[in-house]
Amino acid sequence: MPGSQDFAPDPRNANLLVHLNGALVPTEAAKVSIFDAGFGMGDGVWEGLRLHKRALLFLDAHLDRLYAGAEAIRIDIGLTRDQMRGALRELLEANGMTDGGHLRLMVTRGLKATINQDPRNALGRATVAITAEYKTKPPLPGGGLALRSVTTRTSRADTFDMRLNSHSRLNLIRALIEAIDLDPEADEALMLDPHGQVASCNATNFFWVREGRVETSTGAYCFNGVTRANVIAACRAGAAPILECSVPLRHVMAAEEAFVTGTMGGITPVRSIDGVPMMQVNGPVTQRIAAAYDAMKDADAAENPFV
Repeated sequence: MPGSQDFAPDPRNANLLVHLNGALVPTEAAKVSIFDAGFGMGDGVWEGLRLHKRALLFLDAHLDRLYAGAEAIRIDIGLTRDQMRGALRELLEANGMTDGGHLRLMVTRGLKATINQDPRNALGRATVAITAEYKTKPPLPGGGLALRSVTTRTSRADTFDMRLNSHSRLNLIRALIEAIDLDPEADEALMLDPHGQVASCNATNFFWVREGRVETSTGAYCFNGVTRANVIAACRAGAAPILECSVPLRHVMAAEEAFVTGTMGGITPVRSIDGVPMMQVNGPVTQRIAAAYDAMKDADAAENPFV
C-alpha cells in the first residue's frame, strides 16, 4: 500500500486484542451491528495515537480533540477522560505493547432503532472501539511522497468542518481516487480550499519551504492536526521561520522543499508535486523540522510515561 499511511507488515499483529465497549476481544471477534450509527451513517469521531517509548504521545491534545468533536455532534462518549485513559492502558498492557504502536480510538453514536440521519433514533450508548497495532514506516521510493493536485476541494466549516475528526472521509477518499486516476503513482492528493488556495493533502497536513521559510495553509480549511500544531510550535520556538498563508498552487510549485505531517508518519518528505521533482527531497529545513519533532516526542514520552 503506497502513501503517507504505508506501514511495514509485522507478525506481532496477528494475535493482538481490541478494546470494544469495555471488553478485550480478539481481533477476529471484534464486531459491531449493522445498525450501528458508525456503520450506517459514518456518525462518529476518532483519534490516531502513537505509542513511543512507553508513552501515548501528546495524549491530552488528542483527547481534547476527541471530546470536543463528540460534543459538537452531541455524542455522549459515556467515559470520563480518566476512564478512557484506563481503557487505553488496559489494551496496551494486555497486548504487551510499549513502543512502535499505532492506536485508533473510535467513538460512534452507537446502536440505532433504524438507520437514518436522525440522532434521536440512537438507543443511548455510544460504541467505543480501540485498536492497537505495531506500525513502522517503510522506506519511501525516491525518499518521499508523490503528490497530485486535484479538483476535489476541502470544505468550509459551515459545509463540512474538516477540523472535526469525523468518521466520514468520503470527500477525502474521492480526492485520493482522483489523484490515483490522474497518476497511478500518486501517494496523496494535494487539495485546494473553496477559494482555490492550497489547503492540505487528503490524509495529512501539508507544509512547504521557500527561501528557508516554512509555509503552510491558514488552517481554516484543513485538519486540526496535532502533529501540524506541534510543527508550528517547533518553528515558533526557533526551528525555522514560519508563515501561515493562503496561496495558489503555483506558489507551492516554486518551493525548494515540502513535507507532510500526521500521527502515523510524523514528518514525511515530499519528492514531487504533479510530476515535478522537488528541488530538494528531505532537504535541510525538512531535516531540521524532523529533528525538532523527534525531540518533542522524546520529551513528551519522558514527561508522560503511560505503560
